[in-house]
Amino acid sequence: MNEPTLSAPYVPTEPYAPDPAAVELAAERGPVVWVPDAYGRMVPMPKHLAPPPMARPEPRDLTPLPLLDPLAQRLMGAGIGGGAFAAGVGYGIGEAINAIAGAGSGALVWIALAVLAWRAPVRAVAGACGSTVHIRKAVIKRSHFHG
Repeated sequence: MNEPTLSAPYVPTEPYAPDPAAVELAAERGPVVWVPDAYGRMVPMPKHLAPPPMARPEPRDLTPLPLLDPLAQRLMGAGIGGGAFAAGVGYGIGEAINAIAGAGSGALVWIALAVLAWRAPVRAVAGACGSTVHIRKAVIKRSHFHG
């Protein structure tokens, strides 16, 4: 019988032979830029594949600032001024109340002195009859020596 023979498939002698290399001309290559990779090394990359450059930040204003900002200065000034105003008003009201109280009690003293002065000559003119009391105090001191 005629049996078909099994033959092995075609295997090239150089299985991994590269295709004919394409020639790249320098004029055909685009510009190359160097960018940092994940490890900080600089690697070449075609410019059209590179990430866009970082926008340049605006320059900062380096003028020295006040120790306290103006709003805090105004609030602090208002607090100190308001406290001084309240203390002054409280002191003034206290002085006014003391003056009124002093005038009231001082006026009562002056009225009492005026009434006594007005009534005193009447008693003196009426004959000066009154009771006189003489107080005599005697102190007797004796020394005793029991020795």
